[in-house]
Amino acid sequence: MPKMKTCKSAAKRFKKTGTGKLVRNKAYKSHILTKKSPKRKRNLRKSTVTDATNAKVMKRALPYL
Repeated sequence: MPKMKTCKSAAKRFKKTGTGKLVRNKAYKSHILTKKSPKRKRNLRKSTVTDATNAKVMKRALPYL
């Protein structure tokens, strides 16, 4: 039986917590920051847990994470 392949682009973007949930960084923090408020930019720094609707698909893409 061949090994399962990890989707390497996803493996660089997600980390697993101690309870097995996937953690990701928030989007919209790379450019056009002048019009965004300091509060909004500060909240974009924090990581967040991946939504349950996407977690099932991501765990299939990341079998060894």
